[in-house]
Amino acid sequence: MTLTTELAAVRQEIERLAPDREVSLVAVTKGHPIEVARAAYAEGLRVLGENYAQDLVAKAPQLPDDVQWHFIGRLQRNKVKALAAHVALWQSVDRPSVVREIAKRAPGAAVLIQPNLADDPTKGGCPRDETAALVSEAQQAGLDVQGLMGVGIFGDRERTADAFAWLVAAADRLELPVRSIGMTDDMDLALSAGSTMVRVGRSLFGERPAPPPRRH
Repeated sequence: MTLTTELAAVRQEIERLAPDREVSLVAVTKGHPIEVARAAYAEGLRVLGENYAQDLVAKAPQLPDDVQWHFIGRLQRNKVKALAAHVALWQSVDRPSVVREIAKRAPGAAVLIQPNLADDPTKGGCPRDETAALVSEAQQAGLDVQGLMGVGIFGDRERTADAFAWLVAAADRLELPVRSIGMTDDMDLALSAGSTMVRVGRSLFGERPAPPPRRH
């Protein structure tokens, strides 16, 4: 299968499950070499997502300026400065210290607040009951809070569907238009729940190559 074919299939699925609304597609190039990002660009994809700061910083200068880079991984405060010049949307804002650092390094930046849908403290995201307070804090810091972002519960489609429904309802209450939920394995659940943005990597680009050891 080619990227052209896979992209058409993903877009067809989005149209089938969400015919009544516009859904943004974030092509996740996490773990793939720069050639994959270039191929995505050649297919007309202009919104690319990365999970690791060093990878986004390395790839961004190698693609044209009209690419919108989304940072979608767990965000370390000490990486914000390096990312600030490249990131169009910070998708994984989950604690006050990150809010303050983004406001300092990228005033007025567009962000999504990430609640912890798994209710698992080892995962990224703020506690669900702190979501509204963090949205308010980010807004008061001058950030452009556009919506909420969530990650499904691995291996549990029923809990994932419930969690996505909760996120959409929370976004409604907070009057936030963007609901970034849905990846390769749960895109159907997310679109049925009301997603307005899906983050897809494997469906487009196949399995990631084994990563080299990372230095900490």
